[in-house]
Amino acid sequence: MSLNSLWQYANPKKFIQTTEKVLPLFSVLAVVCLVVGLVWGFFFTPDDYRQGSTVKIIYLHVPSALMAINVWLMMLVTSLIWIVRRHHVSALAARAAAPIGAVMTVIALATGAIWGQPMWGTWWAWDPRLTSFLILFLFYLGYIALWEAIENDDTAADLTSILCLVGSVFALLSRYAVNFWNQGLHQGASLSLDKEENVADVFYFPLLVCIAGFVLLFVALVLLRTRTEIRARRMRALLARERMG
Repeated sequence: MSLNSLWQYANPKKFIQTTEKVLPLFSVLAVVCLVVGLVWGFFFTPDDYRQGSTVKIIYLHVPSALMAINVWLMMLVTSLIWIVRRHHVSALAARAAAPIGAVMTVIALATGAIWGQPMWGTWWAWDPRLTSFLILFLFYLGYIALWEAIENDDTAADLTSILCLVGSVFALLSRYAVNFWNQGLHQGASLSLDKEENVADVFYFPLLVCIAGFVLLFVALVLLRTRTEIRARRMRALLARERMG
C-alpha cells in the first residue's frame, strides 16, 4: 500500500466505512487477549521468590504504562499530520485518544503505588519516572481541557497540537527516565531487547499477551471514539449553519 493510498482514510466518510468493518474484529481480539493474558498471569503463574504474589501486578502495570506513553506518541503523530496536511480525521483521532491515554496513565500510577507500597514501604516517591508520569497525566488533562474550552474545532486542533508537541518531551522522559538517571527507586524495564533484562519466561509470555490485549483494546476504543468525534463535528457544523441561516 502506497503512502498516497493511505491518505484516502483521511476522508471522514471513508474512515467510518472502513472502521465499521474492522472494529468488531479488534474488539473481539482485545477481549480474548485480555481474558487469556490476565487469567493466565494472575492464576497460572507462580509467586516470585522475592516479591511474592505482588509481582503479578505487572500484568496491569506494564501494559498500561506502555500505552500511557505510546498513546501520547500516537497523538503526536496525528497532531503533526493535522499541522502539515490539515486532515480533520487526524486531529479528531488525537482528541479521541487523549481520554484513553489519561485512563491508562491513572492505571499505571495506581498499580505502581499498589506495587510500591510493599516493595518500597511507601505509596509514592518522587522518583524520576514516577514524577514524569505524573506530569504526563497533567498534560493529558490539560490537552482534554483545551479541546473543551475552545469552541472552534480548527483553532482547538491547532493549539492542542502545539501542546502535544511540548508534552511529548515528558512522554519520552517517562519512557527513558531510568536510563537518564541512575538514581531513583523504580526498577529498569521489564521488557528489553537484551534478554538478560527481561522477566522470567513464566511471567514474560502471559505479559506479552496482556500487552497485545491492551494495544488491541486501545485500537478498538480509539476507532470507536474517532467515529463518534467525526459525527459530533458534523452535528456542530449543521447546528452552526442553522443558526447562521
